[in-house]
Amino acid sequence: MRNLTLPRLLGLAVIVVLLPLRPSAQRAPIGDAIKSYVSVDAPLVALTNVRVVDGTGAPARERQTLLIENGNIAAIGDAARVTPPAGATVIDLTGKSVIPGLVMVHEHLYYPAGAGVYGQFAESFSRLYLAGGVTTMRTGGNMNGLMDFNLKRRIDAGDKAGPAMDATAPYLNGPNNFIQMHSLSGEADARRMVNYWADEGATSFKAYMQISRADLGAAIDEAHKRKLKVTGHLCSVTYGEAADLGIDNLEHGFLAATDFVGGKQPDVCPGQGAGQQTINALAEGDPRFQALMKKLIAKQVAVTSTLTVFETLTPGRPTPPGLDVLAPHLREQFAQAAARVAKNQESIYRTLFPKAMALERAFARAGGTLIAGTDPTASGGVVPGYANQRQLELLVEAGFTPLEAIAIGTRNGARYLGRDGRVGTLAVGKQADLLVIDGNPAAAIADVRKVETVFKQGVGFDPAKLIDSVRGKVGLW
Repeated sequence: MRNLTLPRLLGLAVIVVLLPLRPSAQRAPIGDAIKSYVSVDAPLVALTNVRVVDGTGAPARERQTLLIENGNIAAIGDAARVTPPAGATVIDLTGKSVIPGLVMVHEHLYYPAGAGVYGQFAESFSRLYLAGGVTTMRTGGNMNGLMDFNLKRRIDAGDKAGPAMDATAPYLNGPNNFIQMHSLSGEADARRMVNYWADEGATSFKAYMQISRADLGAAIDEAHKRKLKVTGHLCSVTYGEAADLGIDNLEHGFLAATDFVGGKQPDVCPGQGAGQQTINALAEGDPRFQALMKKLIAKQVAVTSTLTVFETLTPGRPTPPGLDVLAPHLREQFAQAAARVAKNQESIYRTLFPKAMALERAFARAGGTLIAGTDPTASGGVVPGYANQRQLELLVEAGFTPLEAIAIGTRNGARYLGRDGRVGTLAVGKQADLLVIDGNPAAAIADVRKVETVFKQGVGFDPAKLIDSVRGKVGLW
């Protein structure tokens, strides 16, 4: 080790004291199947002269050295003060930034494949999520059964490349016409579903549009007994009713809320269109909206922003990124859908999309917990990894600062999942989940698209290799 001054020795001594106070972790396992995607594989890595954006919302810190040891962050400090130990792999990141790995909470391993059916693309999607900088994700709904849980186990074992997963069970829904979705037959069935899928490995649950209040309440009660959380894309149950039942999270900002639909019947979905019409006419200062926000905040209900999926439905918006990785039939499918959207000059989304942004901003400014996801559904165009980066850009367009948007996409998601002791922000003793970015996303959020290396549990993955491995094949597997 190089000679250290007394201040440096004292700084390192503090680190030695801090590390045992946090849960220990090892570097991510690297199985033979994922070795080709790994660009940094060393027990001790020093990232020098780098800009640190720690995910807390604090200003970026320039010319820092970040030391990774055995999967954890061992030191962060001024490059002039923190000296890389002998034997460290030193990577000079002058002019570049590190931010926490993204923690995204409305992701899927499926994608619209036509005729109302969703194709299961776990292999390609998991690589794309990781390439885009997502190191932790929740699957916000499951259309297949065991695939999500089995994939999570194989990723954890190092046999597959992908983010750490909070795997959600198949949807909890009432009578419905989805060919890939169960219809609950009552409260006992709701409880049975929760316990069955929790036993199979589910760590989250999601309620859907036709569920009744009684079934939702039973599911929430059963999940909470097992210390698991429930989210919902609702319609038949209002946001206020779900909050009273104890739901933990509500999806799609406020665009799925039917609280303001006149004459709404209990446990009946009036249609997403009816709910969106009332939201479109709602002012931020409307006392009814203010009361709903206060209820959600008081009951600690998080709200998930999924602006990416609504952008694809809005005329005049930019072409979504990442379409080139899709198989030709999915590219064509989305091209046809995008052409229909572009022709619909009377689309409600022309005004509803900016309204969604405004209401999410109001909720967060009032003290609500806003988290982020992308939801690769609708007519396509929401491509994993690429869309996660785009989601941060859209949060900035909605009025958040780049630092706030990064915190929503990292710290807030980790807090919701109960993983903030290990991930979501950059701090000594936390897991080394972080992104190396060629630019300064604290000043220009579009730089989040320039991810050079994704460190997951101390192992660096090459995004370009991950993407190239699935280019043109996304939609086959």
